[in-house]
Amino acid sequence: MDERERGNRVAGLLLAAGGGRRLGGRPKALLPYRGRPLVEHAVRALRAGGCAPVYVVLGAARERARAEAELPGCTLVDNPDWARGMGSSLRAGLRRLTADGVPAAADAALVGLVDQPGIGAAAVARLVAAATGPRVLAAAAYGGERGHPVLLGAAHWDGVAQAATGDRGARDYLRRHAADLRLVECADVADPDDIDTPEDLARHG
Repeated sequence: MDERERGNRVAGLLLAAGGGRRLGGRPKALLPYRGRPLVEHAVRALRAGGCAPVYVVLGAARERARAEAELPGCTLVDNPDWARGMGSSLRAGLRRLTADGVPAAADAALVGLVDQPGIGAAAVARLVAAATGPRVLAAAAYGGERGHPVLLGAAHWDGVAQAATGDRGARDYLRRHAADLRLVECADVADPDDIDTPEDLARHG
């Protein structure tokens, strides 16, 4: 297997643990989107964009999410510390990928957020195409500004997990490694807006 073939083996890591505080405590994974829970849409985007395997980190109402969302073939990761912020979910996901031996099957993980339904398979595929092996570090960009998804080569997972705190996720790690970070412009194929309020949900629904 040559390096190019290895470089396009990318796992999907969906962070879907948020409690939706500004949405009246409605867990983001279960928000209705086109008739189904939002987490299902996000998983479909990862798969259609070329990610395999797909891991989903659940937190708020995780038992309901397991029962109500149809996520066949996904590995579901519980994050009991979800209220401490996105960083705890990113740590939980990366550590589970490592514990499961995923680096033997995928050189990188593409990290997506459940509350960005405007980011679909086209943006995911662009990031997957940017994979070049376990040292890759890339992120989608919108008008030149870094956003999500983020592509983390396996060589970075431990460092990212150690740096992830609060709601900052990989932000501090990416800033420290800016010289190695490749930006992949996705503004023409994706909308990076988050769903944080009822108005956001109505606009995307």
